[in-house]
Amino acid sequence: MQEKDIGKLIEKTVKDGGVLALLYFDLHGNQKEALQKLGVGFVQKILQEQGVKYAQGEIDEPMESGGMFSTSVEIKVLTTDLAALARLCGSYSPFSIEILQPGEFVISVSEMHEILMFLGATTHDFKKYIMEKVASPEDKERYKKSLEQRLKIGEKLMSRKEAG
Repeated sequence: MQEKDIGKLIEKTVKDGGVLALLYFDLHGNQKEALQKLGVGFVQKILQEQGVKYAQGEIDEPMESGGMFSTSVEIKVLTTDLAALARLCGSYSPFSIEILQPGEFVISVSEMHEILMFLGATTHDFKKYIMEKVASPEDKERYKKSLEQRLKIGEKLMSRKEAG
């Protein structure tokens, strides 16, 4: 895509509620070339995510220390909305982020719901993983019971919402 076309895409997407941001990631490995290939593949993976309109990455020259190589990747990403950017950040954990455009946000309630539900689901998944991997049998049983209660509460809320 040519620079002129990219500029038009950014302008239109941001006007329609999109976000242009820089995401910074760190990568580590024991082979310099493999690390550089991983960085390129990482950018391609970001491009395939829901809500990503454009992504371009710059991979720093890997540094070697004690047989390990480390580098950082800067990815300029254009997403359709703030929720898509939040999903990227939640899924890939950049060590830093810089929002380039827009200068301020007006966010709809439905988009805020989407962001908060994503955060809640992601936190739940991490909690579940931790409980399954490191919890004692007693803690696992308590967690299982709390999930059963959560399901009942969810069913109750859904029936209340449908009724009224």
